[in-house]
Amino acid sequence: MDFKFDIEGGNFSKAGSASSDVKKVLKKLNVDPKLIKRIVVSIYEAEVNVVAHAYEGEMNVSIFPEKIVVRIVDKGPGIPDIDLAMQKGYSTASPAVREMGFGAGMGLPNIKKNTNELNIKSEVGVGTEVELINYLN
Repeated sequence: MDFKFDIEGGNFSKAGSASSDVKKVLKKLNVDPKLIKRIVVSIYEAEVNVVAHAYEGEMNVSIFPEKIVVRIVDKGPGIPDIDLAMQKGYSTASPAVREMGFGAGMGLPNIKKNTNELNIKSEVGVGTEVELINYLN
């Protein structure tokens, strides 16, 4: 099963809509609720990162019997130092984003905490690609 979602940078009113849709599908597939929570938390964090930091992005979700693979590709500023960005509390969010309650620097650490595998590639001035893998068994 494959799903594609477009993510609009800066549109916080739609942030979380893709993760919500994925949650509904996983519930219909009778995936363990604890696993659904982990998957949805990681997808939501990735989705909000695109909204907060990039111009636009795309989320592709592939559900297999044994795993779910989520690939998010954005066009944006990129991440200059991925190791630094993985540190809890580190954020490059703008003051406006922080005023809305986002940008606390927990996005990438929460993604890592809630996924079995996390792969990040980024090029400054081009964008970022994040792959999340969660095993369903």
